[in-house]
Amino acid sequence: MDRPSCDECIKGSVHKGQPLGKEEMIHGLNTYVIGNRTNPRGIIVAYSDIFGLPLPNNRLIADSYAKSGEWLVYLPDFFKGDPVPLKVADLLIPVDVAKQSAFTKYTGMLASAPSFIMWMTRHKEAPTNKLCMDFLQALRRATPPSQKIGMVGFCWGGKYAIRAGLESNMIEIDGAKVPLVDAAVGLHPSHLAVPEDVETLVVPVSYGWGQEDTAVKIEQKGKVEEVHAKAKGAGRKLPEMEHKVYKPGRHGFSVRGNPDDPMERACLEDSVTQVLNWFGRWL
Repeated sequence: MDRPSCDECIKGSVHKGQPLGKEEMIHGLNTYVIGNRTNPRGIIVAYSDIFGLPLPNNRLIADSYAKSGEWLVYLPDFFKGDPVPLKVADLLIPVDVAKQSAFTKYTGMLASAPSFIMWMTRHKEAPTNKLCMDFLQALRRATPPSQKIGMVGFCWGGKYAIRAGLESNMIEIDGAKVPLVDAAVGLHPSHLAVPEDVETLVVPVSYGWGQEDTAVKIEQKGKVEEVHAKAKGAGRKLPEMEHKVYKPGRHGFSVRGNPDDPMERACLEDSVTQVLNWFGRWL
């Protein structure tokens, strides 16, 4: 079911820094690549928020995952050259929101609404899901069995990172059914369908929720936990699940938080640690 997005998905801060990776074609998608290409411990696939590769924040996060030298990190352009334009980001996520008047903010949002709605119609759930899972299938088939794959998704991408771990998305390789990824992380995952997207997971998943997230309500955490509690009560064996809550945890806290605000900077940094700790454990 396609659900409308929200204003919170297009707010936040644009971060400073020079991304160090390169773009190349990986399994049919233009992909930002950074990290250990020779003997990586594993592969991390990142599914960005709606601003995609052009938003520096997304590339800088990929760089932070690769910094240790352990991981090969892929940030595919799952929007195929059609992310929400950065001109919308410049208007709606100004670096210094204090310098933006309420009039500019709301007239800008009204002006951008039609184009954003059109963008949503070009990225409906079914084709978006297929594009993601096709990429992961190709990656899994091309990756040696000894090498594990983790996936992390932010906001729009969170749903698909979690879905990658579903039993229904497993594929057959050499006569055995294998999951598309070995572990997943979903940070403020937008449009998550409960129970469908979480009920039959076969890989460990770590979730990051924001206490003050007005787009992905903190109540969603309880709904996911309830689904898994019922499954366990029915005798189903589930992989390990982890839930972390961030404060203030406004929507987009792991990508577009304000690094000049100590609490929001902590959310940015701690969410990177959450991802690396989870993959360090399971990959």
